[in-house]
Amino acid sequence: MSKRALAVVAGLAAVVLAVVAILLLRDTGSSDTVLGSTTTSPATTSSTATTSTTSTPVTPPPPGFVGVDGTRFVLDGATYRFVGANLWQGMNLGIEGDDGDRARLDVELDRLQDLGVTNLRVMASSEGPDTEPFRMVPALLVAPGEYNEAVFDGLDYLLAELAERDMRAVMVLGNFWYWSGGMAQYVSWNDGSEIPYPGDWSRFVTYSAGFYTCTDCQSWYRDHITAVVERVNSYTGLAYRDDPTVFSWELANEPQHYPSAWIDDTATFIKSLDPNHLVTVGTEGSAPGAMQAFVETHDGRDVDYATIHIWPQNWGWYSPARPEDYEKAESKALNYFDWHVAAAEELGIPLVLEEFGLARDDEPPGDIYDPASPTTYRDRFYRAMYEAVYASASSGGPVAGDNFWAWGGEARPPSAWTGDPPHETPGWYSVYDTDESTLTIIAAHAAEMAAPE
Repeated sequence: MSKRALAVVAGLAAVVLAVVAILLLRDTGSSDTVLGSTTTSPATTSSTATTSTTSTPVTPPPPGFVGVDGTRFVLDGATYRFVGANLWQGMNLGIEGDDGDRARLDVELDRLQDLGVTNLRVMASSEGPDTEPFRMVPALLVAPGEYNEAVFDGLDYLLAELAERDMRAVMVLGNFWYWSGGMAQYVSWNDGSEIPYPGDWSRFVTYSAGFYTCTDCQSWYRDHITAVVERVNSYTGLAYRDDPTVFSWELANEPQHYPSAWIDDTATFIKSLDPNHLVTVGTEGSAPGAMQAFVETHDGRDVDYATIHIWPQNWGWYSPARPEDYEKAESKALNYFDWHVAAAEELGIPLVLEEFGLARDDEPPGDIYDPASPTTYRDRFYRAMYEAVYASASSGGPVAGDNFWAWGGEARPPSAWTGDPPHETPGWYSVYDTDESTLTIIAAHAAEMAAPE
């Protein structure tokens, strides 16, 4: 993979970008919500520290595998762009029998394919025990080294069905948050402590971040990575590492408070198992309160592309109860997007907007979780984000794909398998199969992104 050499001029530019980012985001306040979870911490003062890298020749991936060439994704020599969705629940829907719903999964994949969606971001990890609150159940990893084979078979089935539809999967290998067990569960396995579910978000964040310095946790996590990467699909006969249906391996959902060495070491470990697939980190970017250096996170040799998430309501920029604030929130979202586009250009790697969403309107019937509530402001937000993505993608910029959050399809509250994970109120960000105005916007964007250059 080739990356731009970062010289002194680039370093000075990075400092300027960091200052701009602080000015843009400093009025967001000190309390923000991450995936529906309030985190109290200072507004971001993210640095964009750079390190000098040496360009190396691009090694093309095998035929049928997506690779990277500078700021482009490439497939068999041609530029590759995608429009995607988050279907984090796909593995569990793929379970055979009462714990899953394969018939529904098949229908949802058909619906998404009809919209032009070609990429799904899915969980390829979840940690037990199933008796814990706010969890995806049943879990894939019951205890260190012990798997629920029915759940693994559900992931096999999901990948096989995606292959039938020429769709690809971002495989998420961990989670900073507790709704799938995640890093906190590894810490609990190690020392037997109780997970401090929020409530006190600062306490939970500190607890979960203990994962990075826990030797046993890192060993178990790498064992899980190995188990997934080397897994042989019972339906296709392909090892996951040999399956072009896998778009990329993602270290974790929204990791925070990590040492940068953990990013680089883990990415290198994955590449040692599978040099043919892309690797990304899964961060929100330089999000308010997260205080992670975006450039330093993504400048490692084995990190192939960068990601950002944009959450106006979660970050305190917007409330459905105050729609008059929408335009200001959209402006902040676009500033956040543009800053990261510039940083990705500096890095010389592609950028994916892999999570974004907005609640339904707080108008009659007065319930943002009600599927009957309008989507006026959500539609405006989707349109704004898609226009920004396409403007970059169509002009040679680094943005190469997006995944909206999240597909709910035919599920309706109080189902556990809407687009909203178990710790959130069902219906918050779900896009349903009857949200015609939103679906029209998604389909139009998919068509323009698929159009030949």
